[in-house]
Amino acid sequence: MQSKTRIHADPSLNEDHFDWIPDPLVLLIFNKLADVRSLGRASAVSKRFNSLVPLVHDVYVKIDRVVTVDGDLDEALNLSSPKPRNLLSHLLKLMFLTVLKPFHHLQNTSSGNKPLLPQLSHHSPAQVLKNFTHIRNLRIELPAGDVGTEDGVLLKWRAEFGSTLQNCVILGGTQMDRKPASSNQEQSVEDNGSIPESFYTNGGLKLRVVWTISSLIAASTRHYLLRQIIKDHPTLRSLVLTDADGQGTLSMGMEQLKEFREKPLAASASSCRTQVPASNMKLRYAPYLELPEGMGMQGATLVAIKPAGEGSSCSTSSRKEAEAFVSGAFDGPFKAAAKALVKRRTYLLEMNGF
Repeated sequence: MQSKTRIHADPSLNEDHFDWIPDPLVLLIFNKLADVRSLGRASAVSKRFNSLVPLVHDVYVKIDRVVTVDGDLDEALNLSSPKPRNLLSHLLKLMFLTVLKPFHHLQNTSSGNKPLLPQLSHHSPAQVLKNFTHIRNLRIELPAGDVGTEDGVLLKWRAEFGSTLQNCVILGGTQMDRKPASSNQEQSVEDNGSIPESFYTNGGLKLRVVWTISSLIAASTRHYLLRQIIKDHPTLRSLVLTDADGQGTLSMGMEQLKEFREKPLAASASSCRTQVPASNMKLRYAPYLELPEGMGMQGATLVAIKPAGEGSSCSTSSRKEAEAFVSGAFDGPFKAAAKALVKRRTYLLEMNGF
């Protein structure tokens, strides 16, 4: 008679070896993960993960879409519109909303069975981040740039804010192309470093003014919409608000965030944005710039903006800081463009607050 053998489960196979990893190491992994969607999915894995996710220091939030306050999607912002005026008029009446389904079924362990996030079909970034209690470094990405431009036009900006604008640099070009350097040698010889007369007569200066004002309105609107997030997260040390197109970046460091909390925010009387103070501008221009990676920029323009009050008492150290901000504002070939334009002749302009 054939003997029967019994198969016994190995107790070690049922043991979760991940439980051996200490909480600080798990948090380190979550900080590297950063993406709020992935953190939401991780929270649904176990009670332990659910209790650790709100403690992460580094968080990245990607906004899927922007809709009007009343929720009418037909009136949603048309980010592909080439008309800055129409785009900005819509921008001033919008709020950030995003869909984060992984959070819908999460439980807040510190409040019984209360959901980790509100049961809403759309969440603003402030709502999504409400139960993250230890955020130090926050990065938010919008679905597209705020300022509409014509095809082929390059426009990038970077701004630093405290309670108001501290620094802003705008890099623009009427056209980007890929051409061998030899094809532009004749044009480079004709460039004597000064702005040509045609710049003032063919609408070139007017176009740069539009770029500047549009970028400042976009930056001040983003800044105004960050009020609730900064208020809810006193642990914040770094805050960056950018977009998927890489057009504009607003940044706030520890000192700027401290100033934001301590000084009252000056809101614009006509719209939901921070008031832009009276400022001094330094404009630099080159008809054509040869850039790395075989790229070229036509009508290259760099505008550095600083509040007028700070510019009048500019010390050597603050001047170097401003120059470092301009030189380091962009990456890749655009960084090379900014460094090349900084060496060009400077034209000073003044702008009233608005």
